[in-house]
Amino acid sequence: MRITKYTHACVRLEHEGRVLVIDPGTWSEPRALTGADAVLVTHEHADHVDVLRLAGLGVPVHAPADADIAGLRVTGVSSGEEFTAAGFRVRAVGGRHAFIYGGQPDCPNLGFVIDEAVYHPGDSLHVPEQPIETLLVPAQGSWMRTAEAIDFVKAVAPRRAFAIHDAQINDRGLSSVNGWLAQETDHGYRYLAPGESL
Repeated sequence: MRITKYTHACVRLEHEGRVLVIDPGTWSEPRALTGADAVLVTHEHADHVDVLRLAGLGVPVHAPADADIAGLRVTGVSSGEEFTAAGFRVRAVGGRHAFIYGGQPDCPNLGFVIDEAVYHPGDSLHVPEQPIETLLVPAQGSWMRTAEAIDFVKAVAPRRAFAIHDAQINDRGLSSVNGWLAQETDHGYRYLAPGESL
């Protein structure tokens, strides 16, 4: 499976000509959706879902069943549900967005485990029950601290981990976060710049 990271939380998965895109928000590059067969949206915030772009795309979009995504037709998904998107096996896990301050925001957020190997948690630090090969770890958010990201990687214990949710960090801050994650986790952490694949 080829994994390409785009700006912020957007990730593109490709395998045998099939393309699945997760969280193409307003900050991600339009080219992330080129040739997409299906899209997964973890939650309703604009940095994870570009409604106008997706409405015109005409491919299946899967999102939390209780998400408020006006102007976009989606297939509602619930935690624990398993389904196929673009030929990939998907399991929805978790259920709520991490709290930012004072209990806000409290919106639905599902993480997605793809082909029992890749895990995109959206804006949560939900630890799935099954082993994870590749963890896409949020690097920064108004809802988290770096220590929480480190603890999340340790709790999931993936074979390798890559940062997502990083568009609000300048180069100096990103270097610091990457340094801490690489130093404090023993799980093959590596930073992928937007557009970089593995």
